[in-house]
Amino acid sequence: MEFPDKQPIIEYTHRLRSRYGETDRMGYAYYGRYLEYFEVARTEMIRSYGLSYREMEDSGVMLPVIHAELEYKMPITYDEEMRIKVMVYDMPTVRLQTFYEVRTSASDKVHVFGEVSLCFMDRESRKPLRAPESFLQGIQGQLNG
Repeated sequence: MEFPDKQPIIEYTHRLRSRYGETDRMGYAYYGRYLEYFEVARTEMIRSYGLSYREMEDSGVMLPVIHAELEYKMPITYDEEMRIKVMVYDMPTVRLQTFYEVRTSASDKVHVFGEVSLCFMDRESRKPLRAPESFLQGIQGQLNG
């Protein structure tokens, strides 16, 4: 998995602890859970801009995942605190492309790399559309602030 060869325009870190019900028989965080962890971190990143998925959906704009890729380096075990860093390298247009690094508080090594792309979509027509102006303004406010 390759990340863009430039500085991200946005970086946001969310802390989350792996829970018992999310582990597999080996005691590791189940691999499928990482997409959920990414979603939590991405949602909180958006909330930190004064934006809300719910409000965006209520206004008729959906944001479905169109691509996801993960690369597992090291397992995370039950009750470990994770630092999930979300990075955005380009201003969203029709697509919001997010990249992830998951580390634990106990180690600074990367446990999981990820990339998730989402498409802004009209709820009624189900057709792609450009990122809402309020979304872009929220991001721009973070960049200028």
